Amino acid sequence: MNVLITGAGTGLGRALALEYATHNYNVILTGRTEKKLLLVQNEIKAHGGEAEVLICDVSDPASVDDALKQIDHLDVLINNAGIGIFGKLPFYTSDDIDQMINTNIKGTILMTQKASALLKHSHGRVLNIISTAGLRGKGKETVYCASKFAVRGFTESLHKEWESENANATAVYMGGMNTPFWDDTNHVSNPESLKGPKGVAKQIFEDDDGRKEIFIDK
Repeated sequence: MNVLITGAGTGLGRALALEYATHNYNVILTGRTEKKLLLVQNEIKAHGGEAEVLICDVSDPASVDDALKQIDHLDVLINNAGIGIFGKLPFYTSDDIDQMINTNIKGTILMTQKASALLKHSHGRVLNIISTAGLRGKGKETVYCASKFAVRGFTESLHKEWESENANATAVYMGGMNTPFWDDTNHVSNPESLKGPKGVAKQIFEDDDGRKEIFIDK
């Protein structure tokens, strides 16, 4: 069984990689920073698991193409890669907006589009990590929430489009976690008060059965 996880070098992506590896999945670790991915790969192998590394920028169509061409079988795609930049609306630069749209929305769409044939062949599934920012608006998160609402719409549309296909799509909604996601912002004053990614990853794995939605928080 193969699972591909985007943004697998840190945070929830790393925790998901470790969780799936302990259940005999071969984990395909993708991201932009090879050093981080290699550390996760080494951690998995040290515990007897199997993992491989593919450098991939999910917002770049050519990079996504190159990565998926190296895979001949895929059971699960987890679109975890995401960027959050927080502040009141006048604060955002055009580059800030582009980063979130290109990674959070475009990246999720591109990866799913390019992996869809593999997933249909294996009767597989895609899990889109959306967060509760895709359920309701939040202060100082206008653009981030907009991007996550878009991924929610994309996933719900896949439910319709794939009704007669051999693949499933799952929307995953969870709250903030104590991960490096918050390293460059003071939007959350005390990240250590948030839940850890290990427990979230465990629940996602346990609920990963092709259902339409997984709720860790609402």
